[in-house]
Amino acid sequence: MTALYHFWSSPQAQRVRLALNYKQVDYADHPLAYDDDETFFELGIARTVPALQLDDGRILTDSVDILWRIDELFPDTPPLATGRIDAPAWQALLAWREKVEHVIERLYAPMRPGYRGIGDDAGTLAAYKAEVQSRWHMSVEELANDRYDGYGQLDRMSQLRPLARHLAKNRFYMGQISIADMLLCADLYPVQVLDGISLPIDLMYYLSRVGEACHVSLEEGLLAS
Repeated sequence: MTALYHFWSSPQAQRVRLALNYKQVDYADHPLAYDDDETFFELGIARTVPALQLDDGRILTDSVDILWRIDELFPDTPPLATGRIDAPAWQALLAWREKVEHVIERLYAPMRPGYRGIGDDAGTLAAYKAEVQSRWHMSVEELANDRYDGYGQLDRMSQLRPLARHLAKNRFYMGQISIADMLLCADLYPVQVLDGISLPIDLMYYLSRVGEACHVSLEEGLLAS
């Protein structure tokens, strides 16, 4: 049986989860604790998510590749890539994501303790905070205090308001739901988990629209949900 191993706090894993649910794939859902090394050892892979184990035993870990190949991997399900988005449009979206990678990862850092698998265990949370300090040379609390500047950078670099207007007019990124929406929804939703951060209202409606189309609650995994 197909299985998905993931952290609730990982947008990359959420991309694949949204796609699987939209396509109504029957799969075993395995949310992991952030410090779960044993499961990855048993799978025989590096500690990375998503880990999508196919029926034939293959394990795929690159969310971008999984999305692009999702109709090939699960052909007898509603399409999300084929006829929905072409390679140039997909590459343009990935180029945008790469451009904002550093900013958005910085915003994610203080957001992740709000998810199960990190914030619900004192030891795991302490280890995560040490990891953040080592990577960013700032504490989780300091990064949280810096969230408004970080969001301002993301807003300017991503042109969130024009994007929101485009999505309000077309409902989905390409006019019909596609893997582009899996990426955008999974990557942008966590930003609003940060206290005091509000995405443009049309963008929030869009995120809800994608979640509903995929039969997924975007709040699932949040400690406060």
